[in-house]
Amino acid sequence: MAGLPLAAVAFHLCLLASSSAALRLAPETTGEGRHVGRTAYHFQPAKNWQNDPNGPMYYNGIYHFFYQYNPHGALWDIGNLSWGHSVSGDLVNWAALDTALDPTAPFDINGCWSGSATILPGGTPAILYTGIDANNEEVQNVAFPKNPSDPLLREWVKPSYNPVIALPADVPGDKFRDPSTAWLGRDGLWRIVVSAEVSGVASTLVYRSADFLRWERNAAPLHSSRAAGMVECPDLFPVKQHGKDGLDTSANGPGVSHVLKLSVMDTLQDYYMVGRYDDAADTFVPAEPGRGDDVRNWRRFDYGHVYASKSFDARKNRRVLWSWANESDSQADDVARGWSGVQTVPRKLWLDKDGKQLRQWPIEEIETLRRKRVGLRRDTLLNAGAMNEIVGVAGSQADVEAAFKIPSLEGAEELDPNWLLDPQKLCGEKGASVPGGVGPFGLIVMASGDLQEHTAVFFRVFRHHADYKLLMCTDLTKSSTRAGVYKPPYGGFVDIDIKEHKVIKLRTLIDHSVVESYGAEGRACITARVYPEHARTSNSHMFVFNNGTGTVKVTKLEAWELATATVNVGDGGFIVSESKDETES
Repeated sequence: MAGLPLAAVAFHLCLLASSSAALRLAPETTGEGRHVGRTAYHFQPAKNWQNDPNGPMYYNGIYHFFYQYNPHGALWDIGNLSWGHSVSGDLVNWAALDTALDPTAPFDINGCWSGSATILPGGTPAILYTGIDANNEEVQNVAFPKNPSDPLLREWVKPSYNPVIALPADVPGDKFRDPSTAWLGRDGLWRIVVSAEVSGVASTLVYRSADFLRWERNAAPLHSSRAAGMVECPDLFPVKQHGKDGLDTSANGPGVSHVLKLSVMDTLQDYYMVGRYDDAADTFVPAEPGRGDDVRNWRRFDYGHVYASKSFDARKNRRVLWSWANESDSQADDVARGWSGVQTVPRKLWLDKDGKQLRQWPIEEIETLRRKRVGLRRDTLLNAGAMNEIVGVAGSQADVEAAFKIPSLEGAEELDPNWLLDPQKLCGEKGASVPGGVGPFGLIVMASGDLQEHTAVFFRVFRHHADYKLLMCTDLTKSSTRAGVYKPPYGGFVDIDIKEHKVIKLRTLIDHSVVESYGAEGRACITARVYPEHARTSNSHMFVFNNGTGTVKVTKLEAWELATATVNVGDGGFIVSESKDETES
């Protein structure tokens, strides 16, 4: 593959930094050379397998995104994993570079697994990552850019003194991985957390270092539990107790809370807890101790189909979250497509005023993709059984914002206490087609003309003692007529006072095989993967609906057709380093 000269690289990045030059409107149906279901503005490589987001950072004016990548094919277990690497000027349009890390040394010969990036004093970035060594044991390694003055950071050096953290004697060889972004304590020492299983107990270990090379393990873990099994991909980061601005990863002190996020292998879900982190003792005290040490009882980033999320301190005073959304059909489908896995839209994170839950919202740069706009007349009433089509924009590539006002809560159904334990099951039993009192109401998207295929994103209100509970669901049971596709209902209860708010907002991003929804101004999120058969040959439709007996007022509904971003495509999808160009024909 021919490499691009440095001037061409710079020009290409200028295009990516522009919110208009790199965009194009895509036809509703799949064009030649584009597989049905491939996304238009979610991050994915041009081909092959991707999973965990790794080491996102902003360096010298450029966003860098690293990710678990298999250069050998569309499946995880064919060959050994590398670190994919792409760069962007706006977190929307991306250019792919050569892989940053490949399994070439004894300390990572069987795979370069997940890790993180940290900007060191003086501005030099460093990567800490898990290597699967020649003995198939997990060890922690460090890598540095070969040329820190290269804004693209196209080449990385793995020192021969790796690993910097060897496998501990009390940890099995396959249960020690995923070093976090490092932060500085007030004592001047670097700290990271690493997931491990210590004597059968899932643990989040703290390591300290003065020089980023020699690391010492803290006697007590930051968190441990026998209940949930192995946890992985730990993330510890600060949030402001008041306001939406993000903080540097090393921030601590008055007005600062911390979030501990862990990924649970048993459920393939991400969970988090807000609390207080003490960098003197390296302890974490939960804000909600009643949820216990079983991570599965903590709060969820997303009630849908995401895993291995990773946050970073992005520019514009914000913390941004990436998450992997894998495919929900078969491995044979992955091979036929030639690719597998996408990342969710980058989300801004901040702490809700209750001090316990996080709020999430698509980064503002996504709105640069908005093109054609349509709307519904303000204060449109949706009576029982109403279903109004949203026409005028492509239904497979859209951004919809809606606000629903509930005139009365009198008709709300009584909540069975058992439903509190399994909201996902409740979404299945009380789907969009099941009439209720207050709800279901919301959106129907990716719908065929005859509605045989559709995905419903909706709310339903229940009476619970003297109060009310709001349920948010994304129901995939009718999303596709294909066999062999995972089509569950997803759902969770939204932590909001319905009597106080009365207006419930919903934003849904639709991108061919991804339906990503934000309820109650980002208090609950649900990401789903969909594979409708009709998308191969015909357009998709969108509707706003109410299947409750009570009237719902739509105080606002706007829908935009979104342009197609440039995501790792063009010139084979790669920018190749000049040094490699010299040896290639």
